[in-house]
Amino acid sequence: MKKAIPVRDQVWQREEIESPCVNICVVHPRAHVCAGCLRTLDEIATWSQLDAEDRSRIMAELPNRRGHLKKRRGGRNGRLNSSEG
Repeated sequence: MKKAIPVRDQVWQREEIESPCVNICVVHPRAHVCAGCLRTLDEIATWSQLDAEDRSRIMAELPNRRGHLKKRRGGRNGRLNSSEG
Protein backbone atom coordinates (compact mmCIF):
# COMPACT_ATOMS: atom_id res chain seq x y z
CA MET A 1 0.00 0.00 0.00
CA LYS A 2 1.29 3.45 -0.95
CA LYS A 3 2.12 5.78 1.93
CA ALA A 4 0.09 9.00 1.95
CA ILE A 5 2.07 12.22 1.53
CA PRO A 6 1.03 14.97 3.96
CA VAL A 7 -0.62 17.94 2.22
CA ARG A 8 2.11 20.34 3.37
CA ASP A 9 4.70 18.16 1.55
CA GLN A 10 2.65 17.69 -1.62
CA VAL A 11 3.53 21.24 -2.68
CA TRP A 12 7.11 20.09 -3.22
CA GLN A 13 6.17 17.00 -5.22
CA ARG A 14 6.64 18.12 -8.81
CA GLU A 15 6.54 16.13 -12.02
CA GLU A 16 9.29 18.15 -13.67
CA ILE A 17 12.73 17.56 -15.06
CA GLU A 18 15.26 18.67 -12.48
CA SER A 19 17.67 21.47 -13.24
CA PRO A 20 21.13 20.35 -14.38
CA CYS A 21 22.67 23.04 -12.15
CA VAL A 22 25.64 21.78 -10.12
CA ASN A 23 26.33 25.10 -8.34
CA ILE A 24 29.47 25.82 -10.36
CA CYS A 25 28.22 28.98 -12.01
CA VAL A 26 31.02 30.24 -14.22
CA VAL A 27 30.29 31.37 -17.77
CA HIS A 28 32.91 30.29 -20.29
CA PRO A 29 34.18 33.49 -21.97
CA ARG A 30 34.20 32.13 -25.53
CA ALA A 31 31.56 29.40 -25.56
CA HIS A 32 29.08 31.52 -23.54
CA VAL A 33 27.81 28.52 -21.59
CA CYS A 34 28.00 27.77 -17.89
CA ALA A 35 31.07 25.62 -17.21
CA GLY A 36 29.13 23.73 -14.53
CA CYS A 37 25.79 22.80 -16.14
CA LEU A 38 26.67 23.64 -19.79
CA ARG A 39 23.50 25.67 -20.36
CA THR A 40 23.49 29.00 -22.16
CA LEU A 41 22.55 32.13 -20.25
CA ASP A 42 19.17 32.18 -22.05
CA GLU A 43 18.52 28.56 -21.07
CA ILE A 44 19.39 29.30 -17.44
CA ALA A 45 17.22 32.43 -17.36
CA THR A 46 14.17 30.75 -18.91
CA TRP A 47 14.51 27.29 -17.30
CA SER A 48 11.62 27.77 -14.89
CA GLN A 49 9.28 28.77 -17.73
CA LEU A 50 10.25 25.95 -20.13
CA ASP A 51 7.93 23.01 -20.62
CA ALA A 52 9.08 19.42 -20.09
CA GLU A 53 9.71 18.86 -23.81
CA ASP A 54 12.08 21.84 -24.07
CA ARG A 55 13.85 20.87 -20.85
CA SER A 56 14.29 17.30 -22.11
CA ARG A 57 15.71 18.57 -25.40
CA ILE A 58 18.23 20.77 -23.60
CA MET A 59 19.19 17.98 -21.18
CA ALA A 60 19.85 15.67 -24.16
CA GLU A 61 22.14 18.29 -25.76
CA LEU A 62 24.25 18.96 -22.65
CA PRO A 63 26.69 16.01 -22.89
CA ASN A 64 27.69 17.08 -26.40
CA ARG A 65 28.53 20.59 -25.23
CA ARG A 66 31.33 19.46 -22.88
CA GLY A 67 33.67 18.90 -25.84
CA HIS A 68 33.25 22.50 -27.00
CA LEU A 69 34.86 23.86 -23.86
CA LYS A 70 38.62 24.15 -24.12
CA LYS A 71 40.40 22.98 -20.99
CA ARG A 72 42.32 25.62 -19.13
CA ARG A 73 46.06 25.26 -19.24
CA GLY A 74 46.66 26.80 -15.83
CA GLY A 75 46.91 30.46 -16.79
CA ARG A 76 50.19 32.27 -16.16
CA ASN A 77 51.40 29.61 -13.74
CA GLY A 78 50.74 26.89 -16.33
CA ARG A 79 52.75 28.77 -18.97
CA LEU A 80 55.65 29.33 -16.59
CA ASN A 81 55.74 25.70 -15.50
CA SER A 82 55.52 24.33 -19.06
CA SER A 83 58.67 26.26 -20.11
CA GLU A 84 60.69 24.68 -17.28
CA GLY A 85 60.58 21.18 -18.78
